[in-house]
Amino acid sequence: MQSEAKKLEALGHEVQFPPMTEPDENGNPIPTSEYYQLKKDFAHDKTHWIWKHHDNPIRDHFIKVEWSDAILVLNLDKNGIKGYVGPNTLMEMGLSFYLNKPIYLYNDIPEVAWKEEILGMKPIVIHQDYSLIK
Repeated sequence: MQSEAKKLEALGHEVQFPPMTEPDENGNPIPTSEYYQLKKDFAHDKTHWIWKHHDNPIRDHFIKVEWSDAILVLNLDKNGIKGYVGPNTLMEMGLSFYLNKPIYLYNDIPEVAWKEEILGMKPIVIHQDYSLIK
Protein backbone atom coordinates (compact mmCIF):
# COMPACT_ATOMS: atom_id res chain seq x y z
CA MET A 1 0.00 0.00 0.00
CA GLN A 2 2.80 2.39 0.80
CA SER A 3 4.35 2.11 -2.67
CA GLU A 4 0.93 2.65 -4.28
CA ALA A 5 0.31 5.65 -1.98
CA LYS A 6 3.56 7.23 -3.19
CA LYS A 7 2.41 6.89 -6.80
CA LEU A 8 -0.87 8.62 -5.97
CA GLU A 9 0.88 11.36 -4.01
CA ALA A 10 3.18 11.98 -6.98
CA LEU A 11 0.02 12.74 -8.96
CA GLY A 12 -1.10 15.28 -6.34
CA HIS A 13 -3.50 13.11 -4.33
CA GLU A 14 -3.55 13.09 -0.53
CA VAL A 15 -3.68 9.52 0.72
CA GLN A 16 -4.80 7.75 3.89
CA PHE A 17 -4.73 3.99 4.24
CA PRO A 18 -5.13 1.32 6.88
CA PRO A 19 -2.47 1.16 9.58
CA MET A 20 0.72 -0.77 8.87
CA THR A 21 0.82 -2.12 12.43
CA GLU A 22 -1.78 -3.54 14.78
CA PRO A 23 -1.59 -4.41 18.48
CA ASP A 24 -0.72 -7.93 19.52
CA GLU A 25 -2.53 -9.56 22.45
CA ASN A 26 -0.37 -7.51 24.85
CA GLY A 27 -1.03 -4.23 23.03
CA ASN A 28 2.42 -4.05 21.41
CA PRO A 29 2.58 -3.01 17.75
CA ILE A 30 3.31 -5.74 15.21
CA PRO A 31 3.14 -5.71 11.38
CA THR A 32 -0.42 -5.92 10.12
CA SER A 33 0.31 -9.10 8.16
CA GLU A 34 1.54 -10.79 11.35
CA TYR A 35 -1.53 -9.54 13.25
CA TYR A 36 -3.91 -11.09 10.73
CA GLN A 37 -2.04 -14.39 10.82
CA LEU A 38 -2.21 -14.42 14.62
CA LYS A 39 -5.88 -13.52 14.52
CA LYS A 40 -6.49 -16.39 12.11
CA ASP A 41 -4.52 -18.82 14.27
CA PHE A 42 -5.83 -17.59 17.63
CA ALA A 43 -7.45 -20.61 19.24
CA HIS A 44 -9.90 -18.98 21.66
CA ASP A 45 -12.15 -15.95 21.94
CA LYS A 46 -10.85 -14.07 18.89
CA THR A 47 -13.45 -11.38 19.30
CA HIS A 48 -12.20 -10.43 22.75
CA TRP A 49 -8.62 -10.11 21.52
CA ILE A 50 -9.52 -8.18 18.37
CA TRP A 51 -11.58 -5.56 20.21
CA LYS A 52 -9.49 -5.41 23.38
CA HIS A 53 -6.97 -2.96 21.91
CA HIS A 54 -9.15 -1.06 19.44
CA ASP A 55 -11.82 1.49 20.16
CA ASN A 56 -13.42 0.38 16.91
CA PRO A 57 -11.32 -0.32 13.81
CA ILE A 58 -14.35 -0.31 11.51
CA ARG A 59 -15.25 3.20 12.72
CA ASP A 60 -11.62 4.28 12.13
CA HIS A 61 -11.90 3.18 8.51
CA PHE A 62 -15.27 4.88 8.11
CA ILE A 63 -13.77 8.16 9.36
CA LYS A 64 -11.16 7.91 6.59
CA VAL A 65 -13.89 7.31 3.99
CA GLU A 66 -15.83 10.31 5.29
CA TRP A 67 -12.65 12.46 5.10
CA SER A 68 -11.89 11.46 1.53
CA ASP A 69 -13.09 12.82 -1.79
CA ALA A 70 -13.06 9.29 -3.23
CA ILE A 71 -11.83 5.83 -2.35
CA LEU A 72 -9.48 3.55 -4.21
CA VAL A 73 -9.89 -0.14 -3.53
CA LEU A 74 -6.66 -2.06 -4.09
CA ASN A 75 -8.52 -5.23 -4.96
CA LEU A 76 -5.60 -7.58 -5.41
CA ASP A 77 -5.77 -11.34 -5.82
CA LYS A 78 -6.51 -13.07 -2.52
CA ASN A 79 -7.97 -16.37 -1.35
CA GLY A 80 -7.73 -17.69 -4.92
CA ILE A 81 -9.99 -14.88 -6.21
CA LYS A 82 -8.78 -12.36 -8.79
CA GLY A 83 -9.44 -8.79 -7.66
CA TYR A 84 -10.80 -9.86 -4.27
CA VAL A 85 -13.06 -7.49 -2.33
CA GLY A 86 -13.74 -8.65 1.22
CA PRO A 87 -16.56 -7.84 3.63
CA ASN A 88 -14.86 -4.90 5.37
CA THR A 89 -13.93 -3.32 2.05
CA LEU A 90 -17.47 -3.87 0.80
CA MET A 91 -18.77 -1.95 3.84
CA GLU A 92 -16.35 0.92 3.13
CA MET A 93 -17.48 0.96 -0.49
CA GLY A 94 -21.10 1.08 0.71
CA LEU A 95 -20.36 4.06 2.91
CA SER A 96 -18.55 5.82 0.07
CA PHE A 97 -21.53 5.13 -2.20
CA TYR A 98 -23.95 6.48 0.42
CA LEU A 99 -21.83 9.63 0.78
CA ASN A 100 -21.83 10.10 -3.04
CA LYS A 101 -18.07 9.66 -3.29
CA PRO A 102 -16.49 8.01 -6.33
CA ILE A 103 -15.27 4.46 -5.86
CA TYR A 104 -12.24 3.37 -7.87
CA LEU A 105 -11.23 -0.26 -8.22
CA TYR A 106 -7.60 -1.07 -8.98
CA ASN A 107 -8.54 -4.28 -10.84
CA ASP A 108 -11.68 -5.77 -12.38
CA ILE A 109 -14.72 -6.54 -10.27
CA PRO A 110 -14.21 -9.97 -8.72
CA GLU A 111 -16.37 -13.03 -9.17
CA VAL A 112 -17.79 -13.15 -5.65
CA ALA A 113 -21.26 -13.72 -4.22
CA TRP A 114 -21.62 -9.94 -3.64
CA LYS A 115 -20.64 -8.93 -7.20
CA GLU A 116 -24.14 -7.54 -7.81
CA GLU A 117 -23.76 -5.20 -4.83
CA ILE A 118 -20.38 -4.01 -6.11
CA LEU A 119 -21.84 -3.40 -9.58
CA GLY A 120 -24.74 -1.47 -8.01
CA MET A 121 -22.28 1.03 -6.54
CA LYS A 122 -20.95 1.73 -10.06
CA PRO A 123 -17.24 1.65 -9.26
CA ILE A 124 -14.78 2.96 -11.81
CA VAL A 125 -12.32 0.22 -12.72
CA ILE A 126 -8.96 1.84 -13.45
CA HIS A 127 -6.99 -1.28 -14.44
CA GLN A 128 -4.02 -0.03 -12.38
CA ASP A 129 -3.94 3.31 -14.30
CA TYR A 130 -3.88 6.07 -11.66
CA SER A 131 -4.33 8.78 -14.30
CA LEU A 132 -8.01 7.75 -14.42
CA ILE A 133 -8.55 8.96 -10.84
CA LYS A 134 -10.10 12.43 -10.87
